[in-house]
Amino acid sequence: MLELRHKPLGRSSLTVPEICLGTMTFGEQTAEADAHAQLDYALAHGVNFFDTAEMYAVPTRQETYGASESMLGRWLRRQQREQILIATKVAGPARNLHWIRNGPPAMDRGNIRAALEGSLQRLQTDYVDLYQLHWPERNQPMFGQWEYDPEKERAGTPIREQLEALAELVREGKIRHIGVSNEHPWGIMQFMRLADELGLPHIVSTQNAYNLLNRSFETSLSEVCHRENVGLLAYSPLAFGHLSGKYLSNPNAAGRLTQWPSFGARYAKPNVAPALTAYAELARQNGLTLTQLALGFVRSRWFVSSTIIGASSFTQLQETLAAMLTPMSAELQNAINTIHLQFPNPAP
Repeated sequence: MLELRHKPLGRSSLTVPEICLGTMTFGEQTAEADAHAQLDYALAHGVNFFDTAEMYAVPTRQETYGASESMLGRWLRRQQREQILIATKVAGPARNLHWIRNGPPAMDRGNIRAALEGSLQRLQTDYVDLYQLHWPERNQPMFGQWEYDPEKERAGTPIREQLEALAELVREGKIRHIGVSNEHPWGIMQFMRLADELGLPHIVSTQNAYNLLNRSFETSLSEVCHRENVGLLAYSPLAFGHLSGKYLSNPNAAGRLTQWPSFGARYAKPNVAPALTAYAELARQNGLTLTQLALGFVRSRWFVSSTIIGASSFTQLQETLAAMLTPMSAELQNAINTIHLQFPNPAP
């Protein structure tokens, strides 16, 4: 078993391991037998925290909608449920996902309830430990967009109504705690203010991208989450494989980015390549792989409650779990920051 640290997740009753296994490859790149082998291996090594979503597998399509939850559910029914922490998410609007509840018009009460009921059925459980809003319903820059554009404003369900809908499900015992994903400072503060004013559940976490190429969380969200006691579940610590170094040596290497090129837009920005080269050289100088440098860095950050790792194969999971525990000296962190100041957030 790995020597994992455990941390409280925000102001919740949950104590989570510093590693969470994500499941978005299950049902697309990862077949069920391999998925269950990954889950078994992770649990045997102290990782009892698993993240999924109703829209997974990724890339999302009608044929694989809910597949990741279903695979996880068939594994979960063989486990001691109370020893496993399950996080899942409700898909919101503003994405072309017409096959999800006939194209959800909003994160309103009916859609949130229907989404959760579907997830519980696929997961074969009567509750989830953490239920998250997959992305804000309101206009926000996300998934590689880097500036807020007020011209893109649209109507949406008020945050109060979203919070009230989630509160009903918490009272019914179907959700233990609530969280958000891909959120921004204004949204976090609105959720917390309304919870305080109305006596509703507080969000306990936000799931945001965080890696050597995208440290935008540090600018203002880190302060907000610290002061409001909201944990960060850091996803994409290897930046869709870029921080494994495989695309540096072979741009056509097998992986999600070559199989589905549309995912590459976020990493096509001009400073990505020179930043990757600099980090790779730093890793080499310190006797590390780029993967070890990248994962060890995310693990070292004080505001990260748990890092979500994903693997398309059992072998990849074994390598990633070991790399997560790479120690980061103060000197190495300073060297990372020097590169960061030269190439700040090349892939926000």
